Amino acid sequence: MEKKKDGKKEKTIVVIGPVYPYKGGISHYTGLMVRALKERYEVITESYKMQYPRLLFKKEQRDYSNKTFEIEDAEFLIHTANPFNWISSKVRIREKNPDLVIVSWWHPYFSPCYHFLLRGLKKIPVLFICHNVLPHERFVLDRWLTRQTLKRGNLYIVQSKEDEKNLKELFPKRPYRRTVHPTYNAFRLKGMDKKEARESLGIAQDEKILLFFGLVREYKGLEYLITAAPMITRALNGVKIFVVGDFGNHKEEYVKQIQKSGAEEIFEIRDGYVPDEEVEPYFAAADLTVCPYVSATQSGIVQISFGFNVPVIATAVGGLPEAVTDQKTGYVVEPKNPQAIADAVIRYFEEGKEEEFRENVRSESERFSWEHFVDVVEDLWKEADGR
Repeated sequence: MEKKKDGKKEKTIVVIGPVYPYKGGISHYTGLMVRALKERYEVITESYKMQYPRLLFKKEQRDYSNKTFEIEDAEFLIHTANPFNWISSKVRIREKNPDLVIVSWWHPYFSPCYHFLLRGLKKIPVLFICHNVLPHERFVLDRWLTRQTLKRGNLYIVQSKEDEKNLKELFPKRPYRRTVHPTYNAFRLKGMDKKEARESLGIAQDEKILLFFGLVREYKGLEYLITAAPMITRALNGVKIFVVGDFGNHKEEYVKQIQKSGAEEIFEIRDGYVPDEEVEPYFAAADLTVCPYVSATQSGIVQISFGFNVPVIATAVGGLPEAVTDQKTGYVVEPKNPQAIADAVIRYFEEGKEEEFRENVRSESERFSWEHFVDVVEDLWKEADGR
């Protein structure tokens, strides 16, 4: 398959991964990556006919309400649990005759499917974008499954020191690059400023708004923000903590902790999946995003926040210290330490850091750009290709 640019053949890339209408940060990431790659290459997007079986993922996996991340020419080809489909999908990918295959990797569930699809691609190089080399919630055989699949790759991109370490333990000599997670700047659908966003959410203009956003899971460390809340309220007036995201089956235990904290009145909870078009007001209204994670490789929440120029308090786990520049675009604090979280919040407001930190976020935008990401892909590809 050829596309001419300046009289020369433009190289073709096949991207395998979730895109709109699939929900979630990795779908957003893949869609934005495809758009950035299309600025320089012919890109064929091969997404899923079926991503997860209902047995494993009972909630709705698709959201058709907002086409911001849509890739119009995406093909929904791959059924991740159907070996007969893997055969036809591999044939289709081979027929495209790509110069490079890029695969989104984040969980060993995909191991059988990816292992089969990528085996026998002959001389076509395969680049894995490792959102997590190993999964957040570990299980028996996860390392073995990961190794069996990732060995089908030639090139790797990781986005945290932790993932870099895990990859090098699996493949000490394979070519890779570590780069920061690019910014999710596509959620600015209406261009809301803080005043408009707060009016839409019914928030007073003079309140100090902290935002915890995204899936509520144990490794996200919400319990430590809850424990920090009474320390914050003793030092600051007019604080509100918005907890926005899907609690799964664990909402009751967090609500009980909030009730026992003595600071119940400052919490606002929105439980459930937040459609893409409803994300903007929460970040546009926030003064600070708080990511009190216990473990992480990287976080799309940090990058959504930066897309709104909102500083972040994050813990020193995974790739978060590489994304958040301590005392410049936010604060990096010790994990599992409510006092450290409280101290950072108090310092931010007492020292009046909002304007300075927001400007710092803006000044670092190039470091998180998708253009920079494509440069990293090209650099790695050229090195491995001997070009």
